[in-house]
Amino acid sequence: MEYTQQRMVQEAAKHAETSTSLITPLNTVLLGLVVYVGYQLFKSSPPPTLPKQEPPTVFRTFTPQTLLENNGRDGKPILLGIRGRVFDVSRKPHFYGPGGPYENFAGRDATQGLAKGSFDKEMLTEDLTAPLYDPEALNAEEREALMGWEESFSGNYPVVGRLISQAEFDALKKE
Repeated sequence: MEYTQQRMVQEAAKHAETSTSLITPLNTVLLGLVVYVGYQLFKSSPPPTLPKQEPPTVFRTFTPQTLLENNGRDGKPILLGIRGRVFDVSRKPHFYGPGGPYENFAGRDATQGLAKGSFDKEMLTEDLTAPLYDPEALNAEEREALMGWEESFSGNYPVVGRLISQAEFDALKKE
């Protein structure tokens, strides 16, 4: 019996030693988790990369003749004029480029067509040396429609220049 008691005391002491030991499976898992989280928090992150910048916009003066070539054909940008401002709409070639629903306006002054809600060729100035379409000739409803279009274009496309008549351009060259 003495042997049994002695053996029980030894086993109890063994269990007491292992239960007070810090190296248990649970503690090992917790330690691993703490090390992983610490590593994630303090590891060096890659330097931030700056987004690509669009090339700077060069503001130019266009005449109806010089604007005409910017119609999206032969790799050219797609530009259109509204009330003397030239917008670059090249981001949406499916609308303004060849075959698009607004292709008539590409490389042209779109003031009259947008104001009147017409995409017909008759809305475009045929004589490229004539004065630009005068927005004052529009009625109140057409002016409001034109303002809506101009606001929409201003919010979505960069202005890359101004559109002046050939006579104004010639007068500027003489100065």
